[in-house]
Amino acid sequence: MMKRNNKFMMSAMALGAAYLMRNPEARQKLKDQFQSFAGSSSRKNNMKTTKKPITT
Repeated sequence: MMKRNNKFMMSAMALGAAYLMRNPEARQKLKDQFQSFAGSSSRKNNMKTTKKPITT
């Protein structure tokens, strides 16, 4: 059963890669989504690190 799922997943990934290679607009859209996701993640990290410790 696990081999069957693995083959299905690999086939789906290959078809997705082929689709992205043939469609530059879809490729650009996906790239933009990853960049915005990475940007929002780095902004959260910057907000966490900019807090000053409380000193007494």
